[in-house]
Amino acid sequence: MNPSRHNVIEAINLTRVFRDFWGRPKVRAVDGIDLSVPSGGIFGLLGPNGSGKSTTMKMILGLLRPTAGTLRVFDRPATDVSIKERIGFMPEESYLYKYLTATEILLFFASLCGIPPSARQEAVDSLITRVGLERARHRRIGEFSKGMARRVGLAQALLNDPDLILLDEPTSGLDPVACREVKDLLLSLSARGKTILICSHHLADMQDICHRVAILLDGRICAHGAVPDLLHDTGRLQLTLTGLPPEKLPGLLQYIEKETGASPVVDHSGRSLESFYVEVVSKRNAAP
Repeated sequence: MNPSRHNVIEAINLTRVFRDFWGRPKVRAVDGIDLSVPSGGIFGLLGPNGSGKSTTMKMILGLLRPTAGTLRVFDRPATDVSIKERIGFMPEESYLYKYLTATEILLFFASLCGIPPSARQEAVDSLITRVGLERARHRRIGEFSKGMARRVGLAQALLNDPDLILLDEPTSGLDPVACREVKDLLLSLSARGKTILICSHHLADMQDICHRVAILLDGRICAHGAVPDLLHDTGRLQLTLTGLPPEKLPGLLQYIEKETGASPVVDHSGRSLESFYVEVVSKRNAAP
């Protein structure tokens, strides 16, 4: 991959080897990967547990140093402290003070981000609304479900209005409605020009929102590119029809089979289970 000023993250031959007590190589967690993350899109770093996703993210954050290769973020070394104010991060596990409320914990993080005292409450109120925690804003974190705690973690990652947002398993523990809300929020952030890097193995969620993905396996990238290009199948065509009278369907199927020599597969579902579930729950919540 050729370096470009339009790439927020640029890694060349990036390698991370963990060593044992005696300094001997033990695990090659990331094995010479080349990675480019363009500005203003959602990039998915996919792979099974132990594939090197979290290690790669920690190197991007500057929490781990590469064993070999180069890694630049905003065209500066990933360890450069000056770029940290432009980055938001949500880890896979959100470790929060359980005796504080959602509002209190976010006000605390806002002070750490250097947000002026006069602007903190407004910033926190806005984010609590955006992540859907209005009704639970005054409850203690210790009473939250995992999904609600993830919402607090996401709000914390967005407090400093970062240009680069790193999310480790952002939809883990969320119910379908909350998951859809989070995905819509990430799409809206991308539309505003934010660059989002997501580590996940929830492939359906990533297919919904990612513009580009890279698949890691045993520390190496085995596939990468734009999602439509990777999923394009020239031998398969999906045709969606609306308003077709039922009595005309058999004739249409016979014509397609005659022209192609293959029996078409008819799917009457028309939408995903997720969209149906979200519609049912939304209607129920809106009912008086």
